[in-house]
Amino acid sequence: MRTTNLFRKTLIAVGLATAFSAMPFAQVAAQSAASQQAQNAAAQQQAQQAAMQEKETSTSNETVPGRTNDAWITTKVKSELASTSGIKSSDISVSTTDGAVSLTGTASSAAEKTKATQIAKKVKGVKSVDASGLTVSDTAK
Repeated sequence: MRTTNLFRKTLIAVGLATAFSAMPFAQVAAQSAASQQAQNAAAQQQAQQAAMQEKETSTSNETVPGRTNDAWITTKVKSELASTSGIKSSDISVSTTDGAVSLTGTASSAAEKTKATQIAKKVKGVKSVDASGLTVSDTAK
């Protein structure tokens, strides 16, 4: 009987020792998990900010903040001229430097020249339009 009682007390002591020794490991694991979650949240937030900045850059058609890309302006002016009735866009060349659009070529009438200039001015990012290189054809005069 004495052996059973000693065995029982030893078993209880081992069980308690195991339970108490596992508590610090559980606390460390909980702290590690909380730290890992905080790091994951910070990394996710940084990724979202980077994605937002990339989205702002790519959707605004700007290579430098506050400055519209000249190639984009040229393309947009050409497409607007091509989609406007009454303008023969194949006879008009467009070039852009620092937001200043230059129209060159031949217009069939003075009204077409004026219309082309107005369309170019309406494009986002255009600072000025120089149509001095756009001549009116002799047949229209």
